[in-house]
Amino acid sequence: MKKLIIIEGLDGSGKSTQVGLVEKYFEDGGVKFKKIKLPDYESPSSALVKMYLAGEFGTSAGDVNAYAAGAFYAVDRYASFRLGWQKEYESGTVILADRYATSNSIYQMEKIPKNEWDEYLEWSADFEYKKIGIPAPDLVIFLDMPVDISQRLMSSRYNGDEGRKDVHEADRAFLLKCREAALYTAKKQGWKVINCAKGDLPRDIKDIHSEIIEIIREELC
Repeated sequence: MKKLIIIEGLDGSGKSTQVGLVEKYFEDGGVKFKKIKLPDYESPSSALVKMYLAGEFGTSAGDVNAYAAGAFYAVDRYASFRLGWQKEYESGTVILADRYATSNSIYQMEKIPKNEWDEYLEWSADFEYKKIGIPAPDLVIFLDMPVDISQRLMSSRYNGDEGRKDVHEADRAFLLKCREAALYTAKKQGWKVINCAKGDLPRDIKDIHSEIIEIIREELC
């Protein structure tokens, strides 16, 4: 049975940590799975993505429109699928993805007026899942961490060196809009949203993990 499970979240949401915990859960439970992380910065297919994030097309995330940036990432996703995990996916291996085409809705859709958001969601799904032909996800889990908390966590990760943040990570106003776009998409497309904060502090990692596993169990049953 083909299954593609996506874990999404803004930078600093604890996404990588939670993906790692799900990996361990699958390993301990004998689940046949493959983890992928996108973009694939080790592949030549991510060249345009790296140029974009490094600010070569402009120092602000908004300097590259939503459709162009979405296409940059789509090329990398297509290469990842065809060269990295297509055969395993089609043979029934569970694919666990750290980000996917769903990231378009988070990081790109905020660049356009809200009255065009539905149009962008339709374009993104049609372009990637139909025209390009990568699989549509079976389950999307969005880790909802408030931006102020995630900014503190990222600053700690970089030991206070704000210059290490890429054009997305460094733009607080951009990230606030991304969170709004993500929650809008979650409601439209049936994503599972996990609240990752308790007051002005992040929730306990184990509690979040338990909630994720409960959702995944239901999908795999």
